[in-house]
Amino acid sequence: MAGHGASDRELLSFKVSEWATSLRYEHLSRGAVEAAKLFWYDSLGCALGGSGQDDAKVLLAHHREMSGSDKGSGPCTAFVSGFRTNAVDASFMNNHMIRAMDYNDIYWKADPCHPSDIIAAPLALCEWKGLSGKDLILATVIAYEVEQRLCEFGVPGIREYGWHHATLTAFAAPIACGRVLNLTVDQMVQAIGISASRTFTPGAVTAGKLTNMKNTVDPWAARMGCESALLAARGFSGPEHMFDGKEGLFAVFGHVQYKGAPAKFDAAMFMDKLPRGAGDHYRVLDCGMKSFPIEALSHAPLTAMMKCVKENGIRPAQVAEIKVEVIARAADILGDPHKYRPDSKETADHSLPYCMAVGLVDGMVTPLQFKESRVMDKSLIPVMDMVKIVANEEFEALFPKFQPSRVTITTKDGKSFAKRVDVPKGDPRDPMTAEEIGVKFRALGEGVIGAEKCRRLSELILRLETLGSVRELAAATVA
Repeated sequence: MAGHGASDRELLSFKVSEWATSLRYEHLSRGAVEAAKLFWYDSLGCALGGSGQDDAKVLLAHHREMSGSDKGSGPCTAFVSGFRTNAVDASFMNNHMIRAMDYNDIYWKADPCHPSDIIAAPLALCEWKGLSGKDLILATVIAYEVEQRLCEFGVPGIREYGWHHATLTAFAAPIACGRVLNLTVDQMVQAIGISASRTFTPGAVTAGKLTNMKNTVDPWAARMGCESALLAARGFSGPEHMFDGKEGLFAVFGHVQYKGAPAKFDAAMFMDKLPRGAGDHYRVLDCGMKSFPIEALSHAPLTAMMKCVKENGIRPAQVAEIKVEVIARAADILGDPHKYRPDSKETADHSLPYCMAVGLVDGMVTPLQFKESRVMDKSLIPVMDMVKIVANEEFEALFPKFQPSRVTITTKDGKSFAKRVDVPKGDPRDPMTAEEIGVKFRALGEGVIGAEKCRRLSELILRLETLGSVRELAAATVA
């Protein structure tokens, strides 16, 4: 793709591609490498647990039928089942397993995102090509860097305009995948254009009644990123101006009004201080993890309630009301009327009334609390109805630097107990340690692949940079 003019090179897709193609493993900081490994530790634990979700089982059955074989016959491994397939389908199935329980990482600035929804795509390409753990770590750090910056550069963020962050993942995923394939700058620009051309996702997938698509749109965008990088490597072309050219992302959103002003994007912020050496700051260090398998904005109020209950010795039978003060978007996403009567796991883990109710009654919120039998338990309905969710303007001003939530529990004898939490466990300011991630990993994985395989897989993840080929890692995920 030769012959581009100087004006073309000023397009954002060229600028970010020039950065990504020039970054090497040797440029990464020690902290970024360690963080990437910990996010793989967390993500593979989530994938092991996610493999048992109904939607993951449907996707596996579908791909088996499409291949004409239960075992498959491709170069890449689907987690747990060991089904063999091509890199594109493996990236989709594996990313979906990471996402399926809504228990994986979380980054929330102007928009939310889950960068680990991307990383199984470069893993599939690395497995196919026989590449090393260092190659995978580099692609992982790039995926986090780009995805997190995309979440920050919207003013105030595409979620506020009714769009889902998978729209942005379609720009990030081909960059991470393209780096694995050693695409040139021009090829990576084409990959971005191919991917983003067809992956704009409305926010309807996480609004109101939720479906299997809630956990599928982001992995699907990553799948498109993987395939787009492969097509670009063969010379397939896509629009170079998908970010900031005619009728691209900026122009399309520029027609949208939010609180009296047009939507806009801060391109200078997106490119500012992109890390190029071991002394620079990498965004992967700013991403958080989930200590509960629920929507991110539920973590602070649930943490506050659990602490309030424990500190004051409150029993479920004593409670008359649970008042939850949160930011406006949390009240809107997590407390709309349908969320008071969840009828699926997908709706329950995005229902603050359900999470608070089951947390109060069961004393915990784990994957067990999202089994169909528990979600449909009518005894929880009166408890959900005790939950009153209100938006707090004071908290709104503190977000996203903090995720403040205050829970006030009023007991039947008229007493009130309150607890405020600004930073949930798993936030970079209160991070999960490798040991804590290991507890989560084993809880999710031992019933799936067994304790010994969990131990082996953990050991491989934590020395990922020493692996000559990630095929060893992929094989260790199989039950």
